[in-house]
Amino acid sequence: MLKSRVITHLNTRPFNYANIRTLASATATAPSTNNKVVVDPVVSHGTQDSPFDYNGLFEKEVMAKRLDKSYRYFNNINRLAKEYPMAHRKQENDKVTVWCSNDYLALTRHPDIISKMKLSLDKYGSGSGGTRNIAGHNNSTLKLEAEIATLHKKDAALVFTSCFVANDAIISLFGKKLQDLVIFSDELNHASMIQGIKHSKAKKHIFKNNDLEELESYLQLYPKSTPKLICFESIYSMTGKVSNISKICDLADKYGAMTFLDEVHAVGLYGPHGAGVAEHLDFEKHLKLGISKDPERSSILDRVDMITGTLGKSFATVGGYVAASRNLVDWLRSYSPDFIFTTTLPPHVMEGSAETIRYQRHHLELRTIEQTNVEYLKQGMSDLGIPIIPNTSHVIPVLIGNAELAKKASDILMNKHRIYVQAINFPTVARGTERLRVTPTPGHSLKQCQDFLEALEDVFNTLQLPRIKDWALQGGFLGSENGYDKSMNLWTPEQRALTNDDLNKNVFDPIIDDIDISSGVA
Repeated sequence: MLKSRVITHLNTRPFNYANIRTLASATATAPSTNNKVVVDPVVSHGTQDSPFDYNGLFEKEVMAKRLDKSYRYFNNINRLAKEYPMAHRKQENDKVTVWCSNDYLALTRHPDIISKMKLSLDKYGSGSGGTRNIAGHNNSTLKLEAEIATLHKKDAALVFTSCFVANDAIISLFGKKLQDLVIFSDELNHASMIQGIKHSKAKKHIFKNNDLEELESYLQLYPKSTPKLICFESIYSMTGKVSNISKICDLADKYGAMTFLDEVHAVGLYGPHGAGVAEHLDFEKHLKLGISKDPERSSILDRVDMITGTLGKSFATVGGYVAASRNLVDWLRSYSPDFIFTTTLPPHVMEGSAETIRYQRHHLELRTIEQTNVEYLKQGMSDLGIPIIPNTSHVIPVLIGNAELAKKASDILMNKHRIYVQAINFPTVARGTERLRVTPTPGHSLKQCQDFLEALEDVFNTLQLPRIKDWALQGGFLGSENGYDKSMNLWTPEQRALTNDDLNKNVFDPIIDDIDISSGVA
C-alpha cells in the first residue's frame, strides 16, 4: 500500500507556480468585474524623444580632463632586456633611457629567470587552464606560495592575479564577514585599498598620512571588542614616505585591531632578504636568522597580521599576494569570490616569480647598489637646488607643482635628452602637487645618473621652474625647502657595506616545502 502511494505521488504533475504568480499579480493590480480578473494592458513608457546622448557625456568628461591638464598621455615605451635601462619608442632606432620604471631590481631581463619561464612554457603551455578550484592548481602555484610565505616568515600565502585585486578582495571580504567592522585607513593609501574599503561597506575613518595621534584618537572611539582593521602601506609610492610599522602594531595591540600592511613598493628593496620594510626594521635579527623564523615570534614581521605585495615590480613578473597566518589564509581561500572565480596565473609567470624571489633573497648587492644610485641622485639634486619631497626611501619625487609644466618637463627630457620620466598628475596626486617620479635601479650606471642630473638641470632652466630656495621664500612646499639629508636614509652606511658573504648560509638554495593549506586540508 505504501509503495503504491509513492508511485502515485511521483506520477503527478508539478504544481504550476507560473499560473499562480500571474494570477496573484493580476489580482493585486486590476479591478474585478463579475468575478473575472481584468488585466490592464502593459503600459509603454517609450517616447518619441531622442535617446540619451552617451557619446556626448564621454566627450564632455574627456574634454574636462584636457582643460584641467590632467588628461593622460601614454608613451609607447618598449624596454629592451639586453640593453637595460634602455627602451625604444615606436621605432626601434628611437631609444631612450627609462627612469620611472617599477622594475626596481632590473630583474625582468635576468637570464636565469627568463630561462625558468621558457622551460615552463615549453612544458606546461601559456595558460593555467582554469581557476584554482577546477583546473588551475599546480606545482608552480604551490612553489610560489611557499616561497612567499618563507620570505615574509608567515605560515601561509595566497596568490592573486594582481595586488590591486588582492587588496580589494581582502578588505572587502573583512567588511562583508565581520559585523560592525570599523576600518582605519591612511589618507595616502593606494586606490586598490580605497576600493576595497568602499566595497566592504564598513564604517571607516581616514587619518592623515603617518599621523598616529589622529589614528589613536579614532581608535579610542570604540570598545576593544569592536572588530577593527588598520590599513596602511610601508612606503607611499608618490611621496616615498615610510610608515612607522612598529608603532601602528602597538596601537593595534592596545585597541584590539588587526593590521593590513601593503609592502608593494618595498619588497625586494628592503631588509637583508628583500621582504620589505617590516623586515628591514629588525635588520640585524633577520640577517642572523636567514630564512628561519624568529623563535620568540616577536619581530615586526610576526606582529603584522597581513602583508600584501606584488610580483609585478621587484619580482619581475605580474600578480599579487597576501602572506598571513594559516587560518586567515584558509579563510580567504575559502570565501573570497575575487580569488575563487578568477583564472589562475599562468605556470610560467609563477615559476618566474618564484625564481626571482629565490634569486634576490641571496643577492644583497642588488639592494645596496640601488641605494648607492638613490643617494647619488638625491644629493646631486639637492646640490642643484632641485626640489624633492624628503623621505627615507628609494622614491625620488621631483616637485613641479603645475600639471602643464610637469608635462612639458617630461616632454623636454624625452625629446631633447632621450630620457623617459612620466609626469604624475591628478588623481594620482593632488592638484598643485604635480611631480616627476624618479626610481633608480641597480641597472643604472653612475654615468647615467650624472647624465640625468644634467638633463634635469637643463629642464629647470628652460622652464624656469621653482627651486628649493624659491619654495622656501614662499613658506615651503611639502618639505622640499629642507633639502636632502642623507642621515634620513632607511639603509644605514653599515647595512650598505654588507655583502652576500654576510648572509646566513640557509638563504642560498634552500629546500622549501609546500604549504598544505594551499591545497586545502581535510
